[in-house]
Amino acid sequence: MKLSTRARYGLRALIDLGQNCQNEAVSIQSIAGRQNISESYLEQLMAKLKKAGLVESTRGAFGGYRLGRPAEEISVGDVLRVLEGGLEAVDCPGNSAEGDCDGADLCVAKYVWKRINDSITNAVDTLSLHELIEESLRIQESNSTAGKNPGCRSVSK
Repeated sequence: MKLSTRARYGLRALIDLGQNCQNEAVSIQSIAGRQNISESYLEQLMAKLKKAGLVESTRGAFGGYRLGRPAEEISVGDVLRVLEGGLEAVDCPGNSAEGDCDGADLCVAKYVWKRINDSITNAVDTLSLHELIEESLRIQESNSTAGKNPGCRSVSK
């Protein structure tokens, strides 16, 4: 399975948002600048994420975005489904509820596809946005103490 830019950028934006929205809403401009993502593209992604309830927005001078739910309650699977749709590596009609595959009774490959799809689902549904935020903070802290990437600001927990 290959994820699109939409999914990769959307996940990066949510990690950034989770790191930086503790006290106030975060602007599209600040996320776009830190993540090197086009503001207009990021606005499109945030609109999808907002519609799904994963982010919320505030208008005005101090407006911006914040997570719609606690990061612990948002799985990577939630994000990917909003931005990608289905997560199946292989769309096998033999595994569908309709079972509209002529050779499904004799096909053993469908078990391989089901197992791969189930593994992907399990991996993304058991990984929370909170875990990614924490890992990102650890990496930033490690890089800043080692003298690498001094431009990154460290975020207190």
